[in-house]
Formats: sequence, structure tokens, C-alpha cells
Amino acid sequence: MYPIKLSLRSQSWLVAATCMVADGGFVLLSAATPWQTGIALAITLAVNAMLAGPAKLSGWVAAVHAAVPVIILFTMGDRVYANEAGLLIAGYRAGAWLRGRPAYASLGVLAASAIVCVLAMGGGPTLGSLVVAKIAVLPWLVGRYTTARRAYLAELEKRSAMEQADAKAAVAKAITEERSAIARDLHDVIVHHVSAIGMHAGAARLGLPDGNTSLATSLRSVETSSRAAMVDLRHLLDLLHGDRSPGARQPGLDDLDELLDRVRAAGTPARLEVRGPQRDVPESLDITVYRIIQEMLTNALRHGDSSGVTVTLDYAPDSLTISSSNATGSGNGHHGVRRGLVGIRNRAGMFDGTTRSGLEPDGRTWRTVVTFPLEAS
Repeated sequence: MYPIKLSLRSQSWLVAATCMVADGGFVLLSAATPWQTGIALAITLAVNAMLAGPAKLSGWVAAVHAAVPVIILFTMGDRVYANEAGLLIAGYRAGAWLRGRPAYASLGVLAASAIVCVLAMGGGPTLGSLVVAKIAVLPWLVGRYTTARRAYLAELEKRSAMEQADAKAAVAKAITEERSAIARDLHDVIVHHVSAIGMHAGAARLGLPDGNTSLATSLRSVETSSRAAMVDLRHLLDLLHGDRSPGARQPGLDDLDELLDRVRAAGTPARLEVRGPQRDVPESLDITVYRIIQEMLTNALRHGDSSGVTVTLDYAPDSLTISSSNATGSGNGHHGVRRGLVGIRNRAGMFDGTTRSGLEPDGRTWRTVVTFPLEAS
């Protein structure tokens, strides 16, 4: 705000100085006597300097400027041209800054000054009207127009800003409503079925005869997985409802141990290897990497054999590479396009990541590799 005020003040003084030079030059070129020239020059410079004053004094400045031509005309005659430029600027300021009675009073004073000067110099009503239009009405109207146009543009900008804010609010409301609808569907359908899976698995395990350890372990894994799925679903529901509390955060790389434990509980050995110095990654990428590893492990559970799966995190100075490898079961390879691999590819593409997947040269080991570019550390 301060630089703007300083700039306006400088421009006001520049306008006043220009009027002083223009009107002062005409005074010096007039045919008046030296003492008349000196007095007229001093008056002219003084009243033109007032043009740099505050806008709230525009009415008084216009009145002073209107009085100067009358005073000089009746004391020195018509040989001195005093403050014509100053009169124009004073009329403009009165039209631009004043409202109501002060604005019209200033216009009346300027018009009266012009009429008095014309009649005193022997001019008729027609000439007086033209001079009034030129000296008083025109600059006053230009000032009014400039201010009205500035106010109109400001109103348009304000209205545009309000429309943009309303549009953003409408989009945000629509997104919130859509999220709420998705959350309701998840809660009413998915959560219900996942809960039922856990309950039935628990009931089946409790009803098993003693000694059936293998089946009991599998049912316990189903219970564990269903509870873990419930936790993830609760997190997703909280996020969809706009809950950003720490307890509602989505899992990331810090939760990999828990994820691997679930896979081990299901009877598949799972190993994690970390290479290179670990570094922080953006939260959104952290969540995406977790989900990709989760999908890799799910694919290994579905299509791998009992030898297990190995997940590797390779931190390079400018990239992060996630890979998984597991031996495929007999006749149960990853051939063909599968939803899991498509999902991994789509998630990687959101962060400009590249994906490779397929059988190794031995014909049995399936390997999936995803590489994300990072800022060089």
C-alpha cells in the first residue's frame, strides 16, 4: 500500500509541476509590466502547486483556481494569461473526486468564473457558453467519467472474483457429495461383506475339530486379512468424509512390515530388501508406493508358489525403484493382461513412473519393476 500511495503522490506533483511550467511560461510571455508579471507568476505557481494536495480539498482548489482569472482580469487587465492549464486540472479533479453538492458547487464556481471573464472582456452569451463548456464542463465530465469507469471495472472484477469463488464452492460441494455417496456405498456394501467374511472365518475356525492345524491357520489368516481390510476401508471412508486427522491417514512405507506380516500369516514367505540410503518421499508418492507393493504381494499370493516373494526398494540419488520377484506355481503364471498389473501401471503413470513385468529367462520367476523419478538428492 505504501509504494502505491508514494507513486500517486509523485504523479500528483508531476501534474502540478507541468501546470506550473505551462501556465508560468504563458505569464512570462505576456505583454504585462514587470511588476504585473511577477505578481501573476507568483499567484499562478502557488495555485498550481495546490493541485498536488489531497483529493478531499479538490472543491477548495477549484474555487481558488476559479477566482484567480477574475482577480487578475480586474486588477491587471486582459494582458496576462494566468492559470488556464490549472483550471482544466482543477475541474477534472472536482469531477473525479467529489460527489453530490460539493461536486456541482465546484462546477458552478468554475462556470461562473468563465462567464464573468468573458462578459468582462466584451464577449457575448454564445462565446460565454463555449468557454464554459471548454474550461469548466468538459474537464469536470471527464473526471466523472474516469471515476465511474474505474468503479465499473472494479465492480466487474469483484463480480468475476465472486463468480469464480461460487464456481469453486459448487465444484467442492459436488466433490464432497460424490465422496459421501461413494463412502455410503463402501460402508453399506463392501464393509458389510468384509465383516461377514471375518465373522464366518472365525466361526469356522472355532468349529474345527482339534488337530486340523493347517486349516485353522488358513482361517486365522482370513480373519487377519479381513480385519486389515476393514482398517484400510475405515481409513478410506474417513478420507472420503474429509477427515484429515492423524488417525485417518492412509498407510505408507512405514507400514510395510505390517503388510508383509499379513502375507506371512497367509502362509507365503515374504522378504523385504532395502538398497541405498533411505530418503523421504512426498506423501502422495509414499501412499502410491505402498499400494503398488500391496498389489505385488497380492499377485504373488494368487499366482506364486510356496517359495515366497521378495520385494526390493532401491533408493538411487534421482529415482526410487520397487521390484518384486516370485516363482510362479505350476500352470499358474501371470500370462495375459490382469487387473492388478494394469492398476500398478496406472498408479505409476500418475507420477511419471515406468513399469516392466514378465517372466525371467528361467521361465518360472515372475518379476515386476516400477521406477519413479525423484529430485536429485
